[in-house]
Amino acid sequence: MWDKLFSAEAMEETLWILQNEFPLAVWETIYVTVAATAFAILLGMPLGVLLVAGEKDGVLPLPKAVMHVLNIIINLLRSIPFLILMIMVVPLTRLIVGTAVGTVASIVPLVIAAFPFVARLVESSLREVNPNIIEMAQSMGATPFQIIVKVLIPESVPSLISNFTIAITTILGYSAMSGIIGGGGLGKIAINYGYYRYKYLVMLLAVILLILLVQVFQSAGTRLSVKSDKRLK
Repeated sequence: MWDKLFSAEAMEETLWILQNEFPLAVWETIYVTVAATAFAILLGMPLGVLLVAGEKDGVLPLPKAVMHVLNIIINLLRSIPFLILMIMVVPLTRLIVGTAVGTVASIVPLVIAAFPFVARLVESSLREVNPNIIEMAQSMGATPFQIIVKVLIPESVPSLISNFTIAITTILGYSAMSGIIGGGGLGKIAINYGYYRYKYLVMLLAVILLILLVQVFQSAGTRLSVKSDKRLK
């Protein structure tokens, strides 16, 4: 096996794939990951805020039934394995983008899988805010909206950035799975060449590039989180 893996023919074919298919695959992976993360934050951020602000002792209490339903929906979506979720949302994907396969189509299941996760991460970050700061803002007559926008979110920025970094690296891993249903990127190359054609060297390179992308996103997120932490200045 190892002889065939590093044979001259295998190396030559791998080099051709590396030069001709990997650049587009890397771009598709970055594009899908960043776009899905942006949409997941857009949907998950308000939900995370509601989970904290809408509880009984929160700054904007909501009916208990509403909070209960919201928590159930988030927990249900988080409990569905991503591979199954991709198949379940095929009709919705086709309705939104006109097709269920391809790079753009893979964004839909990624967003649906990620935004409940982001909501829980936002909830976790907001709960770290010192309650005394919130009470001080309330005593000064700040409205619930002002407390959310000017106190809760700004005070939790370092934690939010750190958690969004976790989200983007998780979505990057999910994006590789989308190759199973026709999604593009490095996942497609790893599955098409490594799984279906037994070209394990190509699959190994795809995995290495995915690991490098994770490191890049993680390093950038950690640096931003540290720079935004006022306690370190």
